[in-house]
Amino acid sequence: MRLAQCFAVENDLIRADAIEASEFPDLAALYRVYAVPRTVINGQGSIEGSLPEDFFLDAVLKAVTPAADEPRV
Repeated sequence: MRLAQCFAVENDLIRADAIEASEFPDLAALYRVYAVPRTVINGQGSIEGSLPEDFFLDAVLKAVTPAADEPRV
């Protein structure tokens, strides 16, 4: 979560919120939180666990970059 918050501080297009899964079980179920931390990206992609910064950045970029076979709008 710390890395997501650091990214949000550096870029106005990024928002990072921390949710306590045990206090919000409906949200935890919606986003299928089984382990913490779980980073959900745009409600679609996600990252399980804590990663070094470069791996985290790569995972975020992969989640927000359209695949080559997806049509561009």
